Amino acid sequence: MKKHPILNQEQIKHKIRRIAYQIYESNVGEDEVIIAGIAKNGFELARKLEKELKDISPLKISLCKVELDKKDPLGEIKTSLSPEEYQDKSVILADDVLNSGTTLIYGVRHFLDVPLKQFRTAVLVDRNHKKYPVKVDFKGISLSTSLSETVNVILEENNEKVELS
Repeated sequence: MKKHPILNQEQIKHKIRRIAYQIYESNVGEDEVIIAGIAKNGFELARKLEKELKDISPLKISLCKVELDKKDPLGEIKTSLSPEEYQDKSVILADDVLNSGTTLIYGVRHFLDVPLKQFRTAVLVDRNHKKYPVKVDFKGISLSTSLSETVNVILEENNEKVELS
């Protein structure tokens, strides 16, 4: 199947920087922000957002890796931070692509058990095929695709790209 480029490395960096500025603006009164990235690519996006935020803001940024089985989202969800470490803080849940919203909604559900100061979501690509009422607060690009198409996000160092196949 032919791959169509959507974003190149430079465009991805620009989108991530813009999202980082939006996160900073919505957390300007905070001391610390937790960026929780859904493994694997969501966590890579979270790392890149952390780096940008450290460059542009005085905020203390803590990373949290969120591990859930995308084929069984009702299963156990593990986080690299304990609930006490993100309680009463501002949390951003990041993922690379929002397809149906299943992964994001179950990720959100996990964090609802802990009182938070603020909770937002960030994705690099929003495909607009939601089956759940998930709202993305920060997004790099909104992409209308058919259900049969696949969005591939590669966030490897020096090999970042988004392709449609």
